[in-house]
Order: sequence, then structure tokens, then C-alpha cells
Amino acid sequence: MTTVLAFLFVLGVLIFVHEFGHFIVARLHGVRVLRFSLGFDPKIVKFVRGGTEYSIGLIPLGGFVKLAGETIEDKLEGKPDEFLSKSKWVRFQVYLAGPVMNVLLALVLLTITISRGVDVPLYESAPAVVGKVAPDSPAQKAGIVAGDQVTRVDDRNVKTWNDLDFTVMGGANREMPIRVLRGGTPMDLRITPAAVTKFEVGTIGIQPVIRPQLVTIEPSGPAEKAGLQRGDVILAVDGKTLDQPEIIDRIRQSTGKPLVFTIERGDTRREISVTPEKNGDVGRIGVAVNPFEVKRIDPSLGQAVAMSAKKNWESARAIYDTLRGLVRGRTPMKQLMGPLRIAQLSGSAAQLGWIYLFELMAMISLNLGLINLLPVPIMDGGQIAILGFEGLIRRDLSLRVKERILLAGAALIVVLMGTVIYNDVVQILK
Repeated sequence: MTTVLAFLFVLGVLIFVHEFGHFIVARLHGVRVLRFSLGFDPKIVKFVRGGTEYSIGLIPLGGFVKLAGETIEDKLEGKPDEFLSKSKWVRFQVYLAGPVMNVLLALVLLTITISRGVDVPLYESAPAVVGKVAPDSPAQKAGIVAGDQVTRVDDRNVKTWNDLDFTVMGGANREMPIRVLRGGTPMDLRITPAAVTKFEVGTIGIQPVIRPQLVTIEPSGPAEKAGLQRGDVILAVDGKTLDQPEIIDRIRQSTGKPLVFTIERGDTRREISVTPEKNGDVGRIGVAVNPFEVKRIDPSLGQAVAMSAKKNWESARAIYDTLRGLVRGRTPMKQLMGPLRIAQLSGSAAQLGWIYLFELMAMISLNLGLINLLPVPIMDGGQIAILGFEGLIRRDLSLRVKERILLAGAALIVVLMGTVIYNDVVQILK
């Protein structure tokens, strides 16, 4: 039930915001709105106000705003409140408003979640210097070693680990060029990312140079009593450099035995002895250990907006790369997600809390806004493209030509929907 309710909430909000964009801009320009519908017929709720019928349809996979005189097939009377009586500039604004509202919603939702404070991984914005190479991984087979800095992948420059991750994710099972710096000398190699998860996300099996960090200290626990603090970076335990899983295992196996933590706090390096207490059959010291260092940011509203804009821009680039990869046959179709998977993710996010649900909504809203801008007939971007072409040739296309264009667009959407739903079913049943 949680999954169903979360899915209806997410989809309902996204569709409402999108259609409200069309609705409000049309009304601002004096276009008469005949109907505002969330979902498709049959109707389950409806009422009329101000000459507009507002309704909720039984099929929740979309919505629409019906404008007076919207198409040539409508009975046009030449009234000034008909859509086709308006200039191309006005019609452009009406078509654009829906996708813009979805992009703005993504910006607002991420601003809300970021304003509560975020832990930003330091390595994400750092140069892509390899700290560890997984055995028998694509990176090892390609000849990459610890200390190499990745500077270019698949003809794209790589400045940070974020750049590297975005580029590799869409390249599963496809050989691509990769350039690394080794001791200041560039080396050109070939690598084939492996596919992981049901969505065949690309990975090459490398990790950044990371150091475990304490992110939570339990009050009155052994760690706090010994002097460990939130934010301490763990350099070694009993003189040995360990990663997060190894540190946790060492604590669990050391009940009643002092452990010497070598930590870095700011610019200071120190050693602190902590004795794990017994908790069932294992030891504990009352800490949460993060695998990598993070920087805690409690931003002002302005900073939250700026961080949200940056994150949405990076996501938009990833969406563009994915779409470009699909067109060029380089990105697996299994990376496409349909309504069933969105419902599943909505339920999972809702169980984790509203912050996670808002983050998911922001991601889907940005996708919805940008995809609607694609020049595909029957979508907003397709209508904008037709307006632009008509403006370029200084005349309107004939009804027959528009019908053929719209039919081609509809066929493409049907094929795409069939593909993503098939992907959803296969992945859910795995």
C-alpha cells in the first residue's frame, strides 16, 4: 500500500505541476481553458469552475490541458481566446511552460533537502586519482594501477570523479578509449566497463584515494569517553591502515581489548586508545564509520539554491549523455526506467523518509521536463519544433503534414513505452 500511495503522490505532483505550467501561462495570455485533467479517462472526479472542467482520471499515467481552438480539427470561430488565434510567440510560451515548471520543481525540491544540511563526499570534486584497483576488474585488465589519474574517457575530458562516474555509467559492455597520467606521462589505453545491477550500469572497478571518517559518535559510548569526535579521519588502527569494513571487523573482534586509533583532526594527528565494550557476541565503541571523508555543509538559502542548481545541471548533463548514448546505440536500453520501477522506487524512498522521497521526485521531475523538450511530435518539444520550422518557412504546415508528423511521434512514444514497461517487468521479476 505504501508503494501505491507513494507512486500516486509522486506522479500526481509531477503531472499537476507540468500541466499547471501550461494552464497558468495560457490563462495569462487570455487563452480559454476547456479542461484540466490529472490522469486519463474514465473520470472519477470532476467539477466545473470559471468555464473550465477540472477532473481526475482513473488512469494515472499522465494528464492534459485542453485549450479552446487548440488544433485545426477543433471548430474554430476566430475568437481572440482561441489558442490558434494567438501568435506563435504566445503558443511557444504555453508549450514551454510545462517542462520549465518540472525543471523548477526539481530545483525547489533539491533546495529544500539541501537546506537541511548535507554531507558532501570530498572525493567527488577531486581529480580522478586511482586509490585502489579491484582484482580481475576491467581497470586491471586495461593496465590501470593505483596512482594513475584518469583524464579522459570515451573522448570526454575527466576533471573529477563525478565526471568519471557519469561517463562510465552509460558505457557498459562497450570498449572505449581511456587516458591516464602515470608519473606525469599520458598513457592511452582501451577499457570495456562491466555491467552491474539490473540496469546494466557501467563500472570499471576502481576506487578513489579515500580515508574512513567518523560521522556519528554515540553519547557516553566508549569512543566519546576516550576522546574520539565526529569528523575524525581514521589513518590507522593499531598501526595498520584499514578500510571501513576492516575497521568494523577489528572493533567487533576486540571486546575488552584496547585499540589504538591514529586519527587526523583538522591539521592535528593524534593517537587515541579505545576499548570496545561487549554488545551481544561482538565488540562496539559507539560510532558510525563512513567509508570516505565528507564535508558537512549547513547552507544558507542562497547557498542551497546554488548547490541545487549545480546538482541539477550535473544531472541534466547525465540525462543528455544517456539520451545521446541511446540514439548512438552506446547506452543499454535496460537503463531506461518505466512506471513500474518508478512505483517501486517511490515506495522504497517513502519508507526511508520524506527527504529521500523529495530527492527521487526531483530526479524524476528533471527527467520529465528535459525529455518533454525533445523534438518528438506530440511532446512539447515537438510542438515547439514545428512552431520554429513554420516560423522559419514563414507559413503554416498543412493539416495532412501535421497529422503524419503526429502519428510518427505517437508511434515512437508507444514503442518507447512498450520498451520501458518490458524492462520494468523483467527487472522486477528477476
